[in-house]
Amino acid sequence: MLKLLSYPLTLVFFICFGLILVIFHPIQWICLNIFGYNTHKQSVSVFNWFLLRCTNLLGTHYRFENPHHIPSDKPLIIVTNHQSMYDIPPIIWYMRKHHPKFVAKKELGKGIPSVSYNLRHGGSALIDRKDTKQALTEIAKLGSYVEKNNRAAVIFPEGTRSRTGHPKPFKPMGLKILLKKAPSALVVPITINNSWKLLRYGQFPMGLGAYVQFHVHQPIENTGNADDLIAKVEEQIKEKIKVDQ
Repeated sequence: MLKLLSYPLTLVFFICFGLILVIFHPIQWICLNIFGYNTHKQSVSVFNWFLLRCTNLLGTHYRFENPHHIPSDKPLIIVTNHQSMYDIPPIIWYMRKHHPKFVAKKELGKGIPSVSYNLRHGGSALIDRKDTKQALTEIAKLGSYVEKNNRAAVIFPEGTRSRTGHPKPFKPMGLKILLKKAPSALVVPITINNSWKLLRYGQFPMGLGAYVQFHVHQPIENTGNADDLIAKVEEQIKEKIKVDQ
């Protein structure tokens, strides 16, 4: 019965979601080309707030737990598990004062109104997962960018999203590059739970009533052995993952 109900609600969701994508594309262009980076960044934050409201139509609700004081005048490397593309709007909105930039596959950099524009022009790294040299070069550029400008680099070290919520092993190379290129950055682990439930049936229909939770862990200084640091971050993230059906 719940899945049957999800069909009409998914149609309403996609209509609203698509309208937001189309409406904010020219808004972003105007903000960036006329008013500059800061106005564009604000438009991206508001855009992602609207995307969150679209998911509320599916009965999705969120909890973003961040009990820590994270300075906004210091670069960050945000490391998180990955369960769906709907992981991204909450990070952009709730971490907006840190100017989050993503390591994303290059295919997302074209063809998606608003999303592709922001990825191409907002400072994120678009990588070709079949071209290791290109990917590491772009990640290195992102690391240098966040170090210089006190931004936040967001990376999903699993590489691909978990479709069931069960965590995958970290692929550490990209994270190592960020740690090297942004030596003064604080490392901020985040655990995501239940966003996979939005796609429990695939792309259509959407899952209903997901309670998506984000737990921000204590930030860690980027010091010491990189392998040990990455192992610690991976352990922290995974110990808070709760997989239920």
